[in-house]
Amino acid sequence: MKRLFIIIAVSVMCFTFTGCKIYNKYTSQSQVSSNIYGTTEDVTAAQADQSIAELSWREFFTDPLLQNLIDSAIANNTDLNSARIAVEQSQASLKAAKLGYLPSISFAPSVGVNSYLNEGSMASTFTYNLPLQIDWNLDIFAVNTNQKRKAQAVLAQAEAHQQLVQANIISAVAQQYCMLQLLDRQLEILVNTDSLWNTSLETQKSLWENGKAFSTAVNQMENSYLNVKIQIVDVRRRIRGVENAICQLLAIAPQHIERTRWSSYEMPQRLSTGVPAQLLTNRPDIKMADHMLEEAFYNTQAARAEFYPKVSLQGLLGWGNNSGMIPNPGTLLLNALASLTQPIFAQGKLRANLKISKLSEEDVAQKYVQTVINAGNQVNEALADCQAASEKDKYYKRQLDVLHEAYSGTHELMDNGKANYLEVLTAQESLLSAQINEATNLYEGSRALIALYIALGGGTK
Repeated sequence: MKRLFIIIAVSVMCFTFTGCKIYNKYTSQSQVSSNIYGTTEDVTAAQADQSIAELSWREFFTDPLLQNLIDSAIANNTDLNSARIAVEQSQASLKAAKLGYLPSISFAPSVGVNSYLNEGSMASTFTYNLPLQIDWNLDIFAVNTNQKRKAQAVLAQAEAHQQLVQANIISAVAQQYCMLQLLDRQLEILVNTDSLWNTSLETQKSLWENGKAFSTAVNQMENSYLNVKIQIVDVRRRIRGVENAICQLLAIAPQHIERTRWSSYEMPQRLSTGVPAQLLTNRPDIKMADHMLEEAFYNTQAARAEFYPKVSLQGLLGWGNNSGMIPNPGTLLLNALASLTQPIFAQGKLRANLKISKLSEEDVAQKYVQTVINAGNQVNEALADCQAASEKDKYYKRQLDVLHEAYSGTHELMDNGKANYLEVLTAQESLLSAQINEATNLYEGSRALIALYIALGGGTK
């Protein structure tokens, strides 16, 4: 026992003078540039407000049919379920790391039979051992502590990854849903155009039959009319494709997706991004990068701990009979051993492992910085897209008013023989193009707003 105390005392002294750093805790990264979003007036003006990322996805997406789809995706998506499994695996690893402080106990009973000649007859004797082996590695130099902290960092990474997968799935479902609404709107425009252009074609045929138009005019008009028919088929096929894509996200068989009719979309008057530091608390990819850096930090700590002694206690307690040829009752087995192992020369492996760990930690730190920069860039891009869609919306609306008047006026002139078919075709195709562009711009605005919400860390709650 005295020897045990000496070993422990020597180890504690070594730790006191040389081993303090291996118990250091990781300090989470928190420095973010105040202009990480950019320097536009729209961003700086919105920073004082509450960030839209603080809204839950149910508050942000108010369409009940879309909410049902997102609920289904969160419950059934295979990627998200895999992320949940990864969290459970990390929880099991953390639990094992916490139990590493406790001694390991093993029980290995054995029984033997010995036969021998005794007074002319064979006799047998049994030998047995019922040992309880105890091994305990004392965590004087933070080996178990660093493993536990590393396991906690890995668990935090898994949880952040789950949040990231959920946010991406919510974004994908919402954007595909908006795409369906856009395609429905485009199909509606094309069907209405089909009816109107059919009327124009019939008018042109009538003029041709009465000698007031050339066959070329009829052919050109019919070509445009058939082109609309082709676009209708294409849009219907795209609708089927988007519905199938949503079904994949929901992990269900291909089927019709219920959605609300396209409504008038309006950009918010003021977009609130929140203060830049919120990126650290809202965005799961930044959380992941931070916890990856934490894991690398504890890997370096573990590599340092390899330079210090390992102190272990071993004990044996049990009951056994190893008398050999002479039978006797069992006797109590009791044994205790304390050991200290100090590495002296390990062929340079310890120093190499420490250097590799430090370099890995430095590499992960660079990736963390890039992750934050990417986050700010995504916010800036999404804001720019939102603002551009908002500005273009008023121009498209005015353009539609002008082209509606031009189409009506040109068609009326053609009916009276005062305009040729080329003017009518130009007016018709310009109006159709403007209608499609206006609807597409509304979709781009909604898509950009969703992207901004996710870029700011929304969709995790």
